[in-house]
Amino acid sequence: MEHSTEILYNKTEVYCSAVHRFGSDALLLARFCEPKRSQTAADLCSGCGIVSLEWHDRGHRGPCAAVELQPEASALLQQAVAEQGIGHITPHLADLRSFREGEGQFDVCACNPPYFAAGPQSAKAGRATARHETDCTLEDVCACGFRLLKDGGRLALCHRPERLAEVLAVLRAHRLEPKRLAFVKNRPDAAPWLFLVEAQKNRRTGLRIEPDVLITAGAAMYGSAASAEKR
Repeated sequence: MEHSTEILYNKTEVYCSAVHRFGSDALLLARFCEPKRSQTAADLCSGCGIVSLEWHDRGHRGPCAAVELQPEASALLQQAVAEQGIGHITPHLADLRSFREGEGQFDVCACNPPYFAAGPQSAKAGRATARHETDCTLEDVCACGFRLLKDGGRLALCHRPERLAEVLAVLRAHRLEPKRLAFVKNRPDAAPWLFLVEAQKNRRTGLRIEPDVLITAGAAMYGSAASAEKR
């Protein structure tokens, strides 16, 4: 399958296409909710697999299910893990609304969901599906997360600030209690353009607001640029 290649900090390769790429939001999400080395994890709405591959690049080696509805995106991840010998990531070409494999057994789930419930859509079907709630709503994501997670397991999302109240309400309606919240800004004096939230299944209330994530501090860097920054 024809693709371009992005290389993460520890040399893990991510295969992308013109339609199925990744942005800084997905990288930030992966780092916000990084599973422990042997934990069982799920990358929901996985696209080209950036979240699961970033986890791998940072040392995760537990079972990881990457669930994606679009065949072309799932095929990119399938090729990437096969050619790099990454055996613990399993791409699933599946609809998360009906996905039940391993339910109740996951420690961590992450989802970079479609951001828009309304408004104009891209003429490209793949991009429209990734950005608009045509095939996957916020309710669908939270229902799947609750179904897959064990008690105390974590579901993390990234989303747009204008939908913060809605996201928190839907999480709680699905017995996923918000525990951590961070805002992403381009500069310290700028308004946030993204937030990251982590909720736990069947836990008590208690939300911690974490320091802002600043893009100018290199928070979303990867590959050779990130390597140079770390040195």
